[in-house]
Amino acid sequence: MRQLRNFLLAGVLGLVAGVGASAHADAAKKITVSCGSNGIERDLCIEGTNEWSKKTGQRVEILSTPNDSNERLGLYQQLLSAGSADVDLYQIDVVWPGILASHLLDLTPHLSEKEISEHVAGALNSNKADGKVVALPWFMDGGVLYYRADLLKKYGQKVPQTWEEMGKVAKLILEKEHAAGNAELWGFVYQGRAYEGLTCNALEWVASTGGGTIVDDKGAVTINNPQAAKAIGLVASWVGKKGSITPEGVLSYSEEEARGIFQSGKSIFMRNWPYAWALLNSKDSAVKGKVVMTSLPSGTAGGPRAATLGGWSLGVSKYTKNPKEAVDLAKFLTGFEQQKMRAIKGSFNPTRVALYSDAEVLKANPHLKELKQVFLSAVPRPAGPTKTKYNRLSAEFWNSVHAVLSQAETAESSLKKLEARLAKTSNGGKW
Repeated sequence: MRQLRNFLLAGVLGLVAGVGASAHADAAKKITVSCGSNGIERDLCIEGTNEWSKKTGQRVEILSTPNDSNERLGLYQQLLSAGSADVDLYQIDVVWPGILASHLLDLTPHLSEKEISEHVAGALNSNKADGKVVALPWFMDGGVLYYRADLLKKYGQKVPQTWEEMGKVAKLILEKEHAAGNAELWGFVYQGRAYEGLTCNALEWVASTGGGTIVDDKGAVTINNPQAAKAIGLVASWVGKKGSITPEGVLSYSEEEARGIFQSGKSIFMRNWPYAWALLNSKDSAVKGKVVMTSLPSGTAGGPRAATLGGWSLGVSKYTKNPKEAVDLAKFLTGFEQQKMRAIKGSFNPTRVALYSDAEVLKANPHLKELKQVFLSAVPRPAGPTKTKYNRLSAEFWNSVHAVLSQAETAESSLKKLEARLAKTSNGGKW
């Protein structure tokens, strides 16, 4: 097991040493942190840990983890189940605290009431397990809609308020653009691969149409209902057929594949997370200055809008040999100044309430003023009632939705089978 861990850490994933030097380097302790491996996210993690390293004289190494959240969770579980001290600080998804809590330090004794109150309540509460804070919120997410403002203006179209309206607007613009020779343009791209990202997308379609959140607060299965079937069926009708607005390739898209299509100017609408904003407006972006970020459509006219709550936090391993330093680094990275830096440079939504009124943050992210409530009231995935079984529930859901998107099954048939599977593997009908 030790050899396998070393192979994963040093060979497949690779460690990136922080550059923060210490005058007493020989005496410095080494703290290993897992960070996201997507471009700017990784860069800002390195920048933050280097700053802490210079401040404290401690050494930091960055563990570059898989992009796929399921693969990352699997790696974490393997390391933690083995009691490995190779990683001190883990970047964890908002739905993982219940899954990993038994391997993480209780951070509650290290937090004052003031520190707790400075975070968005929902973000902090999602990092609790059995009343203990097992991770500190680093940044939060909510699904958002990006659209080509130039194309909507060109054809006199208003921003769609419902999913159905979005489909109609996309089809109208596509027909005119294709006729004008813009054959590579698509209408709508999103995260359609069979993984956690599809659960996030599909939950937004379903919840905004009144179809619930897979299971209710008590864990009872609720997904097999007409509203959920209608929502998933509508999006499936857009995929890969003649005259469709979504490419068949969406069935293998994660966040970055969808962003690549949209950023190259080949889609009118895109569902993604706020991190894409800074990249879409970078110097080399084909859509710089042409894009607007707004809230996702509702399922019905005047109905609710649903953005799946996302985000990442930092949890300290129970097996760390340097708990004091690891906790200090976690608090530093999730602190006010670091969250402000990440919001300005990378469009990462802060979890500290005060930053939503910060002039510099709002200048770099003007959408935050409009979308503040979207993030503060985002729809949580049912990780609370399902706890350690959430990942299994989510996998069942995303596979069922993927079968509908790929035209293998109707929404009604797929959700009926999903309900039966979830009931069979649940405890008395409850998760």
